[in-house]
Parts: sequence; C-alpha cells; structure tokens
Amino acid sequence: MSAPRILPSADIDPGAQVGDGTTVWHLAQVREGAAVGKNCIIGRGAYIGDGTTMGDNCKVQNYALVYEPAVLGSGVFIGPAAVLTNDEFPRAVNADGSSKDASDWHSVGVEIGEGAAIGARAVCVAPVHVGAWAMVAAGAVVTRDVPDYALVVGVPARRVGWVGRSGVPLRDAGNGVWRCPSTGEEYIEEAGVLRDGLRG
Repeated sequence: MSAPRILPSADIDPGAQVGDGTTVWHLAQVREGAAVGKNCIIGRGAYIGDGTTMGDNCKVQNYALVYEPAVLGSGVFIGPAAVLTNDEFPRAVNADGSSKDASDWHSVGVEIGEGAAIGARAVCVAPVHVGAWAMVAAGAVVTRDVPDYALVVGVPARRVGWVGRSGVPLRDAGNGVWRCPSTGEEYIEEAGVLRDGLRG
C-alpha cells in the first residue's frame, strides 16, 4: 500500500490521520482529529472538519465542505461544492449581541452510509442520516433521514425512486421486486423499505 499523496498547498493538521493510498489535492484542508480512510480522494479546496471520520475509498470532490462531526462510511461520494452542515441554530452572535465561540453551541453531524452519493451543490442539514447506497440529487436539500437505496431530489428532498448499488435507478418488476437494468440485481421492497434480494 502506498503512502498518502499530499499536494504541497494542502493544509493537513498534524493531528489528522490520512490513510494509505489517499490523495489530498491543492488547497484542501483536513483539520485536527479528522480520520480519513485508505484510498480516498479529497479534491481541490475541499474542507474536512475537526473530528470527522471517513471510511475507505471515499471521494470528496472539489470545494465540498464536510463539517464536523460528520461520519462517512466506506465508498461514499460527496459531489463538488456539496455541504454537510453541523449547526441546528446558526448565529454569528448570541442573543445579547456578544460574539459566539465554540462554547456557545453544540455541533451535530451528518451521517452518510456505505456507498451513498451526495450530488453537486446538495446540502445535508444536520442532524440527518443518509442511508447506504442512497443517491441525493444535485442541488437537493436534505432535511430528514434518507432510507437505504433511496433516490431523493428537490428542496426539501423527497424520495422519487430507488437506486441499486451501481447508482442506476431501479425498475419495478412487480410484486415488490425492483431490478437494476445495469447489473440485473434484484431488490425487495416491503413497507417502504428496500433491501438487497440476495443479501437481505
């Protein structure tokens, strides 16, 4: 396994962990306490917050902002300029007009399940959980939890279909069975929950 590749203009705090085979591109920032897995790609100008954890084989595209304490499973894709927030009640100042500091608020995180994808310029408003292999469309605003394999679009995001592990929208094969036109894999829908027909 190769050592991490860190471009000269990237800002990696000495207290951050960056896994083998990971590339951190120009002007990206990885804060103290962040843990980035193996074989990840962190694009130009991306931000990985203090205490954020990322699994292996993740891709965080250019100028995406992943604020602490986000948790990303393995194989997660974060599109260009997407934002994972961490403040439920954002203010620059307290009610008395004094400037807020770290002790004046409690950060909450976004959790992204294995293999899920967050489209370009989408926003996930913490605290939310995006399920495994789900797909958040470009420009969507996620304000509530997203089920595994769900395809969500819009503002606020709503489910409009299902996607398989390949990311391709599934086709209804009848009797609660959904089939991937790309791989042929089948999934079973029961009570609004989709599960892998082979692994379920």
